[in-house]
Amino acid sequence: MKKILLLTAASGLLLAGCYSTEVNMSMGNMRLIRSSAAPQDVMDFATKTCKNDFYEGASFLSKAGTEYRFKCVKAEENEVLTPIPGTSIDPTATPAAK
Repeated sequence: MKKILLLTAASGLLLAGCYSTEVNMSMGNMRLIRSSAAPQDVMDFATKTCKNDFYEGASFLSKAGTEYRFKCVKAEENEVLTPIPGTSIDPTATPAAK
């Protein structure tokens, strides 16, 4: 049992070390994120980052190489959360229908 837990922890650390993700710029509600991760992982990271800053979620703007541009969205601004093409936004991240 201890070997399984050790292998699971070690493999998780190895997988996490295969790519890097960092916020390069944060100005107002705009975020520039540089990442070599899969697009869905970047979308999840951006959504989490925006939620940590008291926004509803992240809306994808553009991609250039490994740089992704996002806009953090507030629910009361009636803005739409746009995912990276080919990815999705967690349904709990979208504003509830009124």
